[in-house]
Amino acid sequence: MPLVFVPTPLGNLRDVTLRGLDVLRDAQLIVAEDTRVARKLLRALGLPGREIWSYREQNARGATAAIVERARNALVAVTADAGMPGISDPGSELIAAARTHGIAVEVLPGGSAATGVAVLSGFPLRRFTFEGFPPRTSTARREHFRRSLRPDTTTIWYESPRRVRAALADLAAVAPRAPVFLVREYTKLHEEQLTGTPHEVMERLTDPVRGEVAFAVGPHDLQAAAPPAREATTAAIDALLEDGHRVREVAKLLAARGFGDRQQLYTRAAARKARRKTSIKQR
Repeated sequence: MPLVFVPTPLGNLRDVTLRGLDVLRDAQLIVAEDTRVARKLLRALGLPGREIWSYREQNARGATAAIVERARNALVAVTADAGMPGISDPGSELIAAARTHGIAVEVLPGGSAATGVAVLSGFPLRRFTFEGFPPRTSTARREHFRRSLRPDTTTIWYESPRRVRAALADLAAVAPRAPVFLVREYTKLHEEQLTGTPHEVMERLTDPVRGEVAFAVGPHDLQAAAPPAREATTAAIDALLEDGHRVREVAKLLAARGFGDRQQLYTRAAARKARRKTSIKQR
């Protein structure tokens, strides 16, 4: 019997395919990232009461063998919470194990937020890469952005709503003028599409950010996009200090606008503030 990967709707239930419905209806076992989400989906599709096993990053190593063994004699459907199973969640190990044991594998065509945001962006797609989720720390994110951005390649990213502002701020620090297209809640009732530089998109995001987020970065040459000149950075620091911003706020704002590293900006802003105080005293 085959092991069948079944893409599930990203938001709108009518996006489920007829073949997907057939497999979910006929499967003796359904493997799901989150069994609660799967049961809710199956009820909505009129397919309640199915046997469901959990398969996620935390238990993939132990669960793979049992799933493959079950697929020897039963039709097993593998699903994700939304979209194509195996994209940004376990799946490749399961397929490899199935093939090793002579189990047929099928992947039904269907929706993915990665391809959706790629096409919606309007960026050139002759060559594009799916980068998944950026690293969780600022330093690692910036380094990953530096390695990934190319002058001839569109890159596609996922991000948590809790970290998307920080991710865009780090992208702005690395590539302040890179073209960005962001989709929040793709295919759902409150879908939001934003385009602009990393800082512009970050400023337009709803607060707080809720729902699933994916974004595309158009082809961008980091070598050609030099950071603002030292004189421009100094002028920006002085302008914010003149407006009454604290040193910490100055560093945060300018880092988000792509003027450089936040800690270095803090040091420069502190020095400019001290110089301003000295100048005032001497008058």
